[in-house]
Amino acid sequence: MTNHIIDIHPHIISGDLETYPPSPLFGIRSDWSQERPCTAETLIEAMDEAGVSKAAVVHSSTTYGFDNSYVVDGCNKFADRLIAVGSVDVLTSDACDQITAWNKKGLAGLRLFTGGSTKAFDPSELDDPRSFAAWELLEELGLPMCIQTGPIGLPQVSMLAKKFPRANIILDHLGRPDVLDGPPYNNAQSLFDIADIPNIYLKLTPRIFGDVKKGKASAETFFPKVVSVFGSDRMAWGSNFPTSPGSLTEILATAQAGLASLTDKDRNWIFSQTALKLYPGLSA
Repeated sequence: MTNHIIDIHPHIISGDLETYPPSPLFGIRSDWSQERPCTAETLIEAMDEAGVSKAAVVHSSTTYGFDNSYVVDGCNKFADRLIAVGSVDVLTSDACDQITAWNKKGLAGLRLFTGGSTKAFDPSELDDPRSFAAWELLEELGLPMCIQTGPIGLPQVSMLAKKFPRANIILDHLGRPDVLDGPPYNNAQSLFDIADIPNIYLKLTPRIFGDVKKGKASAETFFPKVVSVFGSDRMAWGSNFPTSPGSLTEILATAQAGLASLTDKDRNWIFSQTALKLYPGLSA
């Protein structure tokens, strides 16, 4: 197991409401961001306790909408440990200007939030032609795009990955597959069907580690199959801390236990090397 564990999906929330006022996407602030806020300083403390060396911190859309100020400022404060992943409205006419401006301030990746804790999934923006200029810019700048969607959005994700082959796409929460039917996981076939698209990556978070304990699923049967189909070099761990309950130490331990059936080499990719491939800034 690698000694350099990297987390590509924690969140940070400022306690300074004047400097960083909440303005949640869809107008509803997430419960977790109010009940379990975590500043950049708190995240660093949690990482030190858990043994996590670096992190790609994902902007909280359900707290700040498209204002990436805190995720950028917080990560820049700990630039030796953290890089920022933010959100921009890719359907607006000035999307490219926004991406360029945030990138100059330190943003190392982007995220599209098509639904989740405060809104049902709507993948319609993913294949909206108004977004294509932004995707072309992502290819030019070498910025990966995380996409928060469920199986309903996988056709659009597939289209984008093929249309913009130089843009790496990371599926948040593994694309939320239905795994409860157990081996051979036919209900998750729509996920396996896009494995031949090389610029699609998978983010393993507490959601999937919980799902493989339900129904007929198991960690010992599901994760080896995903590795055999996608390859561990296209899979990376993300804690979803503090959105998911529990300490970062506990969340990491659950992930390590869930992936215990994999080889050391595969776990090394998932807990470290894939993150470095997606976010080269973490190598510094």
